Amino acid sequence: MSDELSVVNSGLMNLVKDSGIGDVIKPLTKEIHLFDSFVSGTSRLKDESVLGNISMGDKLKMRREDNKFDSNAIIFLDHDNSKIGYVPEKDNVVFARLLDAGKLLSATVTGIERKGGFTKISVSIFLVDI
Repeated sequence: MSDELSVVNSGLMNLVKDSGIGDVIKPLTKEIHLFDSFVSGTSRLKDESVLGNISMGDKLKMRREDNKFDSNAIIFLDHDNSKIGYVPEKDNVVFARLLDAGKLLSATVTGIERKGGFTKISVSIFLVDI
């Protein structure tokens, strides 16, 4: 019997090394549907052209924003990290508490209505759980 240490390359270690930890954890995550809402403030964006890139089924990121008008402000970001609007103020208190506690929230676009210069984007909000 040898007292030498040997390195064993397991499949899991190779996967982490080659793909990153996110690809390993992704199959272990589940999304818990919390709420249906809409994106507020779409008509007040500096660049409304970002709304043209939104499609049904798109995943949106949710992040807290330091905002002097709303201490619980949460923005929706598209896949390019462009701001597309906010969680409505009447709905954001619990979501702000979850984000502040380190929880990961995401949204999925469930509807898009364009009427003249106004775009209403409906979303489902999810808690991403591991």
